[in-house]
Amino acid sequence: MSSNSNISAIGQRWIELSTVDSTNNYALGLIKTNLAEHGTAVFAQEQTAGKGQRGKAWITEPNSNLILSVIVQTEFLPLHQQFVFSAAMALAVQSFFNNYTANETVIKWPNDIYWNDRKAGGILIENIISGSGSWQWAVVGIGLNINQIHFPDWLPNPVSLQQITGKRLNCLELAKELCKYLNHYYQLLQAGAFTEILQQYNNYLYKKGAMVKLKKNNAVFTTTIQGVDQSGNLLTGNTFTNSFSFGEVEWIISTK
Repeated sequence: MSSNSNISAIGQRWIELSTVDSTNNYALGLIKTNLAEHGTAVFAQEQTAGKGQRGKAWITEPNSNLILSVIVQTEFLPLHQQFVFSAAMALAVQSFFNNYTANETVIKWPNDIYWNDRKAGGILIENIISGSGSWQWAVVGIGLNINQIHFPDWLPNPVSLQQITGKRLNCLELAKELCKYLNHYYQLLQAGAFTEILQQYNNYLYKKGAMVKLKKNNAVFTTTIQGVDQSGNLLTGNTFTNSFSFGEVEWIISTK
C-alpha cells in the first residue's frame, strides 16, 4: 500500500505517549494550537479517560491494547460525505484486523469492529468545521482490544486479538501497520471512490441479510438488515424498507 499523495502519509509523523487522558483530546489540542499536520498519529500505552460513541467511556487495560488517534485533512470533502469518510476509516480498521482473524471480522453499524458477535474495537471520529462551514480536520480515534483477556463484567461481549489467535502481539507495531491501511483508504477518498467505499462497507456489514432485534425508544422489534445508505442511515425491513439514523435504534445482541 504505497502513497501517491503529495502530503505526508498517515503515520509518518509519530507521537508515542506512555499515558494520556485521551489520544483524541491530545490530537484535538494540536489542531487548536495550530500544531497539527496531516497524518500525525498519536499512540498511547495507557489512556485514562478514553472516549467512546455517544459520550460513553472507552475502558482499556494499560499496556495491552491499540490506542491510536490520527489527524487527517478533510478540506477536499464536502460535509455531506461525513459518513463515507467514517466508512472508509472503518474499512481500514476492519481490513487490518481481518488479516489476523481468517476473514471473520465485520463492521457493526456505524463503525464498531466485530468478530463472531463480539466487539473487538471501535472508532470515534471528531470533526473540526471552520466558521465558514468547510470541513477542515478529522481526528480518527481507534481502540482495538489486542492483548487484554480480562474485561469488566458490565461489558456485554468483548473480545481481544489474543483471545482469537492465542498469541500475544506488539501493540506499537500493529498501530504502525494499521496506519498503512488508513492511508490506503484515505487515498481512495481523495480519488473520489465513494461508491466503491460504500459497496465495500456493505459487503462487510454485520448481520447484513439477517434477522435481528432492534430497540427504538422502549419498543423491541425484529427486522432484516438490508444495508447502509450513503448518508449513513441503516436500512432494514422485509416488504417495506425502514431507515434509521445513528442513535435512533439500539441493537439487542445475544451474548450467548
